[in-house]
Amino acid sequence: MKSLYPTYDVIVVGAGHAGSEAAGAAAEMGAQTLLITMNLDAIAKMSCNPAIGGVAKGQLVREIDALGGLMGRVADKSAVQFRMLNTSKGPAMWSPRCQSDRALYCTMMREELEKKENLHFRQDNVVDIITVNEGKRAAGVRTSTGQIFEAQSVILTTGTFGNGLMHIGETNFGGGRSGERASVGISAALEKLGFEVGRLKTGTPPRLDGRSIDYDRLEIQYGDEDPSPFSFMTDSLPSREEQLTCWIGFTNQKVHDMLRSGFDRSPMFNGTIESTGPRYCPSIEDKINRFSEKDSHQLFLEPEGWDTYEMYLNGFSTSLPEDVQYKALRTIPGFEEAVMLRPGYAIEYDYFPPYQIRRSMETKITDGLFFAGQINGTTGYEEAACQGLMAGINAVRKVQGKEEFILKRSEAYIGVLIDDLITKGTEEPYRMFTSRAEHRILLRQDNADLRLTDLGHKIGLASDERFERYKTKNQAIDQLHDLISDYTVYPEKMDPMLKEQGTSILSQPVKAKTLIPRPQLSIYNLFEADAELKEKAHAITDDRDVFDQVEIQIKYAGYIEKEFEMVEEMRKQEDTIIPDTLDYGKINSLSAEGTQKMERIRPETLGQASRISGVSPSDISVLMVYLKN
Repeated sequence: MKSLYPTYDVIVVGAGHAGSEAAGAAAEMGAQTLLITMNLDAIAKMSCNPAIGGVAKGQLVREIDALGGLMGRVADKSAVQFRMLNTSKGPAMWSPRCQSDRALYCTMMREELEKKENLHFRQDNVVDIITVNEGKRAAGVRTSTGQIFEAQSVILTTGTFGNGLMHIGETNFGGGRSGERASVGISAALEKLGFEVGRLKTGTPPRLDGRSIDYDRLEIQYGDEDPSPFSFMTDSLPSREEQLTCWIGFTNQKVHDMLRSGFDRSPMFNGTIESTGPRYCPSIEDKINRFSEKDSHQLFLEPEGWDTYEMYLNGFSTSLPEDVQYKALRTIPGFEEAVMLRPGYAIEYDYFPPYQIRRSMETKITDGLFFAGQINGTTGYEEAACQGLMAGINAVRKVQGKEEFILKRSEAYIGVLIDDLITKGTEEPYRMFTSRAEHRILLRQDNADLRLTDLGHKIGLASDERFERYKTKNQAIDQLHDLISDYTVYPEKMDPMLKEQGTSILSQPVKAKTLIPRPQLSIYNLFEADAELKEKAHAITDDRDVFDQVEIQIKYAGYIEKEFEMVEEMRKQEDTIIPDTLDYGKINSLSAEGTQKMERIRPETLGQASRISGVSPSDISVLMVYLKN
């Protein structure tokens, strides 16, 4: 059947967080792009918690924004509360998070996408992948309405919709999320092409009527007094007084006993659900089963938006029967009269083990076919969005005949996530953590623009306006750094402040730079003590981000320098390319396990090979010698 429609450069299947970023990036880079989704009213819908960012996830969002992606800007515009997490720790651990207006986020993401001149939309269900050369090259998609859409690159972002099966107690039914049908057909089409398919599970908690909660029995949680945006292009945010509040509650032993009463009807415990769920975001029944010694678990009651009384009970994800959910819920202090708007549920869905994709997100089996998001085994909006962004970029570069755009582990959390997926694989939903990034002192949320905006601009994604703002900020950082390094401070001005901050006084004049590494001091303490220094600094800039950046660079200079040295040591392995056609079976000295693992994963670089579980250092040495010869 011939297509009624023109051939596109890129087709994106699915309009969740991965699909939205993929389509937005492809269109912004000049590709004629078609976004196909089963429901145009659910673009970038938050299936689970109404929030963006969090530990390590906030770093991903800032990187997406620095490259020119959409999530950060939309999050800033639709947020109801902002918080910077882990501020009691060092800056490598700081992570921005916001509560979002669920409906507003969807609306604003669609508005952003509709501004893209090269982006076209289609409401339909894709059931097959069109290929040529015996499945070796993607050429388009076929939909359930019988239409064929042709393209040079195809990006699949099916989320939890691929053969999705929802569970509430002993009841189960097909669906991709509450109120929306599953997508059937794509998995079978991919299996025919030779892809391995697996099943994973995730879940969501009940939604509540906020008017039925006794807030006097809960702890209040305010937003930050001086909130930080996700986007480097956002200039202002609502004050703490203008933001909505969240609330904290706790389960108790009575709640746990009530939940246990339904275990015999729980799909998690009666064998109905066999797939693996997210280890770091377990259901409430899983928590009380695994941590039976704990008599209480923390819950977060989060608003769904500015103009709704619907609330999200974070920490109470469950697939138990609805009657058990309801009774247990009303046993929680403060929730005795709670009205449940929607029950919690679990969902099983298809994913494709990610050893089947390259660092560019293109599949190894079929050229021009890209996977992004939960189809690769990840969980979370932010993890999906960054994969979608990279898939969109590389799908366009494939069409343009340009080399792949790859971010290394030492360049971005995005690089860590993708490398983890394709090198280590995942048998449970993958979630990003700061601990996964060995170079996290370099990959901070505060410097994402300094690391990535230049790259984003070079590939045609970051705008000229963003690039000019980046250059202005970079110049101000250099000037302020020079000022702090060269400026001399004197005991008569500094000593009163130093005594107040509990640190030793000066015996002689010193450069201002030498004081900042003291843990008790910040750059602002120096400004307060020396009016001339403050005046000179503000003559350079009034941007608080610049002040903070210079302070971090000076305070942690020793750690940063050592980290750069480690990156340089690893660079040779990361830059050593392994030919795609290499026959590992012919390398006699490789271990049997090393040969088997590398044949399956097909690492693209020596560095990637060294991170494969089961590949020994001696295997890497043998491989290194073999490649040299």
